[in-house]
Amino acid sequence: MQLKILLGTIPVREIIGPVDRAVESIAYDSRRVQRSGLFVALRGEKSDGHDFIGQAIEKGATVIVAERAEKSSRATCVVVDDTRVAMADLAAKFFNFPARKLKLAAATGTNGKTTTTFLIKHICEKAGLRCGLLGTVRYEIGERVLPATRTTPESLDLQELLAQIKDAGCKAAAMEVSSHALAQERTRGIEWDVAVFTNLTQDHLDYHGTMENYFAAKAKLFEQLANQEKKKKPVAVINVDDRYGQKLIEKIDKKISVVRYGMGSLADFRASNYRMEFGGTSYQLDARGKSYLVRVPLIGRFNVANSIAALAAANALGIGLREAVLSLAKSPQVPGRLEMVPAKRQFQVFVDYAHTPDALLNVIKTLRELGPRRLLVVFGCGGNRDREKRSLMGQVVDQNADYALITSDNPRKEDPEKIIADVEKGFRGNHFEKITDRAAAISRAVELAQPRDIVLIAGKGHENYQEFADHTVPFEDIQVARRAIESRPVEFK
Repeated sequence: MQLKILLGTIPVREIIGPVDRAVESIAYDSRRVQRSGLFVALRGEKSDGHDFIGQAIEKGATVIVAERAEKSSRATCVVVDDTRVAMADLAAKFFNFPARKLKLAAATGTNGKTTTTFLIKHICEKAGLRCGLLGTVRYEIGERVLPATRTTPESLDLQELLAQIKDAGCKAAAMEVSSHALAQERTRGIEWDVAVFTNLTQDHLDYHGTMENYFAAKAKLFEQLANQEKKKKPVAVINVDDRYGQKLIEKIDKKISVVRYGMGSLADFRASNYRMEFGGTSYQLDARGKSYLVRVPLIGRFNVANSIAALAAANALGIGLREAVLSLAKSPQVPGRLEMVPAKRQFQVFVDYAHTPDALLNVIKTLRELGPRRLLVVFGCGGNRDREKRSLMGQVVDQNADYALITSDNPRKEDPEKIIADVEKGFRGNHFEKITDRAAAISRAVELAQPRDIVLIAGKGHENYQEFADHTVPFEDIQVARRAIESRPVEFK
């Protein structure tokens, strides 16, 4: 694509060099620059892309997009106010606006994004609408499944993935949108058909600073929805049971079509008569003037909320409610979301991604509804993340579990024992052990389990690694738990 065509999509402060150049690729990592490529210099938390402009030119970049003037006889420098904004606009144009050619559903919120998008994809596929998936667990592009590098990729990678989804024959896509992505303009220029707000609870304050900033980042998705071009008739699907959901409705009402969902009287999509068993959950859905019996093979009140959100979103994409409800009965297990570990024992073991106080409390309450004799919880907190939530998570487990194994999560660059000490501050009782090694903690929980007990292993869910200061090791809670169960004798003494 010609540079002068690309430049028509962004506000430019200064151009140094010719604009009659062909741009064959775009990169924001200087190591991935190709010949006749365009390099965008991004300012990150740990490094500044402007420091790598020389390296990018050596690799073959003939166009540099930067926030300060850089003179080179080998490359044209395009100076802009914000390279993140510029990259999002350039990427959308370079990949020919793939979102415009897809029915596109987004989900944002602290908890529930992954399950909601998995369910939206499932409903779409059952309705004959081939659907891609982008989120925390993985990226699904037609028949291809790729490991997810982050919940919401950088704008350049995101536009390329959406283009690949379109080229794979998909007519729709469901994706998770993180607060970091919204704050960093990664989704700028994308046009949605529907966006879901699940909830907002304490998380990521190491990045956002305050809950108000965190909410403002999430709200950007819906402001973007309201301001996008009118080729689509977008719908906002919002959890009216959540106080931040109510705040969001007040903020955007009258600007965009809003569908409220929840279990209260204010909901347009309302669930009632909720019943849960080990094999799944059923409830009555009242929506669009009709009632439906919904069965979903996921457990928990929060999964009722996630499934209502998915039904409302799928309906906004044009899928009939009755068809969508019937398809939910055969929904897939979402990896690492209250996933039961196969165990031919008289106790049950579950793995869940819950890594915030609210998510952990919801999961514990759900498992309590199954009537266990005791509930044992293995959990920790990630390093180099929101420290304030550590004692809060300890408090949740102290007040709601029978016994706890406090252990490492992803300690990253922090001392694991210091993190555990922070978590311990939330405990008032002494019904816990501290075991730094996560595998040993899981094995200890399985060893302690007796008939009719439930063991919950929380925090990492689907993750297949554990991250330390200077290395990352393979680690999957499900596999570690399975080995611990298999090594335990079948009969109790």
